[in-house]
Amino acid sequence: MRSRLLPLLIVLMAAVLLTLGFPLAVSVAAAEQQRLVIDRIDDTARFAALAQSITDTSPDSEGRRRTLQTDLELYASVYDIRAGVFFPDDRALGKAPSIWTLPVEGEGRTAFDEALLGRRSHDPPQVWPWRDGRVVVASPVVRDGDVIAVVVIDSPTGGMRSRTLRTWLFIGLGEGLALLVAVVAAVRLTGWVLLPVRTLDAAAHDIAGGRMRSRVVVSAGPPELRHLARSFNEMADNIEDVLEQQRAFVADASHQLRNPLAALLLRIELLALELPEGSEEIAAVRTEGKRLARVLDDLLDLALAEHAEADLQLIDIVPLTAERVASWRPMAEREGVALTLDGAPAATAWADPVALSSALDAVIDNALKFTPAGEDVIVTVAAGALAATVVVADRGPGLTEAELERVGDRFWRSTRHQNVSGSGLGLSISRVLLAAGGGSIAYEHHGPHGLRVTVSVPRDLPGGG
Repeated sequence: MRSRLLPLLIVLMAAVLLTLGFPLAVSVAAAEQQRLVIDRIDDTARFAALAQSITDTSPDSEGRRRTLQTDLELYASVYDIRAGVFFPDDRALGKAPSIWTLPVEGEGRTAFDEALLGRRSHDPPQVWPWRDGRVVVASPVVRDGDVIAVVVIDSPTGGMRSRTLRTWLFIGLGEGLALLVAVVAAVRLTGWVLLPVRTLDAAAHDIAGGRMRSRVVVSAGPPELRHLARSFNEMADNIEDVLEQQRAFVADASHQLRNPLAALLLRIELLALELPEGSEEIAAVRTEGKRLARVLDDLLDLALAEHAEADLQLIDIVPLTAERVASWRPMAEREGVALTLDGAPAATAWADPVALSSALDAVIDNALKFTPAGEDVIVTVAAGALAATVVVADRGPGLTEAELERVGDRFWRSTRHQNVSGSGLGLSISRVLLAAGGGSIAYEHHGPHGLRVTVSVPRDLPGGG
């Protein structure tokens, strides 16, 4: 979410800065040119005042003409600006430099023609820093209401463009600095806004993984998200209470039913003494009673497993697996099944030894139950990059695709194996015990027939501790 929100905020802030910066840059360029035009208009007014007093009939006109020419030349040499006073027929009353002539078209001619009509030239077109251009300003010389000449000043724009460009650079640096500050502010803002979301996600992930006591620390973020975090904690408390009540009920029910069941089985045994030897009904009742007792024991184990916390230790699972295989080998020999251990000589991982032993017992027990005599069950230990695994592969009838999706569910047993003893809770208990320590159990086909069960425990301590 942060990767989507942060670019959006940055783009919006960049758009705002550009929206403000572009008109500012245009205004700066226009102001620089306006300042130049005003200066040149003042200069044209001064030269027009000098030219106004020059007439062809006056005895001192020649002296005034020389004075005007001297001022024009001095002005041109100091400022490197073309300046001249021209009659309406384009003859020069005075000009500098001497080789300069009025253009026959373009901005200079337009300004001259406007001045002949008695108007000062309008603002010339905007000259931008990247384009070399000149600014032409013309003012009429008026005597007795008639335009007798026109003062024309043709200015280069290099200095104006340089000043505009420098100002633009400062504006750009300011915009860049503002954008950098905005990015830092956006990062802090998104971090502040999304902190409760991240903590909510972490807490939800912990609860989904079985760590029901995980909660959200409500300390930062917008008020709405803090309220959501508090609501999440209340929901988690309620869920934990409900699950705790369910576990307590299962544990209490299974415990309380054991005594009546034991008394019932005892009465059945007493009744059996009065019935003929080998009664099938008595044998069936005994079998069902023992199965019910086994279910109650497994229910109690499941309730305790869901309530208990894993005692994780860094252990070598190879000796532990070898011990469990050795414990089950007598039963395998009795059933005519070859139980062998293979794989890595050592494989360290983080696991609860009791939970892992219980899971291996349940898996090996199932494998021996369904493997016919003459076949083999192979237990293989491997050490991967992220997890250490114990694979138990048998040569039993296996499971269908639909059965693979349900195996490990509570009380689930394949309809094809209802005659095999069991409560349907052993693998469920194993899954709960392994999940408490970050482990898992998976099932797959073992061709051409059979089942492959993989018990995995992490090689790194869950939670990064």
